Amino acid sequence: MKTTYIASALIAMALFASCKGDVKTTEKEVVQEVEEVVKEVKEVKVEKIKIALDAKSDSKATGSVVFEESEGMVSMMAAIHGLSEGTHAIHIHEKADCSSADGKSTGGHWNPTAQPHGEWGAETGYHKGDIGNFEADENGNGVVNFKTDEWCIGCGDEKKDIVGKAIIVHQGTDDFTSQPSGAAGARISCGGIIQ
Repeated sequence: MKTTYIASALIAMALFASCKGDVKTTEKEVVQEVEEVVKEVKEVKVEKIKIALDAKSDSKATGSVVFEESEGMVSMMAAIHGLSEGTHAIHIHEKADCSSADGKSTGGHWNPTAQPHGEWGAETGYHKGDIGNFEADENGNGVVNFKTDEWCIGCGDEKKDIVGKAIIVHQGTDDFTSQPSGAAGARISCGGIIQ
């Protein structure tokens, strides 16, 4: 659909310019230009994963997360329900294994660059899984929107690839200083990032 609009717009602009006498464009040149734009549009690859979050540690915290990669940027959009009102931490953990009742089967924070735990972007270092904190409202609902070029979806780069990891929502707040995980409390929701 987008390709059709771009192609139509290019043809219209070229024909208009030709009629005005500003640009001498032949039909062949217009077709060639359109073909190049169509090729560029087709080369933009979008990867997308949607995962469910399951309650852990006797909580009622569930939800869903969508990861989408386009042009080198990965966006994460999460909607979580069944939370206590207040601040909660959310991280990416090492393994997409949510089999244990307490979520600890996912291992520690995903930290492929061997950095200390910290707030995302901190000069003192941070894990690639240190997403941070978010707020849950009085109804127990929270939303997280995050975007980075430090992740990829299925690219095979062990320092960037989030596939095979897990999303963990914690009961408490990440203090960004306690090592190795920010003292965020129980793991109350878990979802494996699997294609």
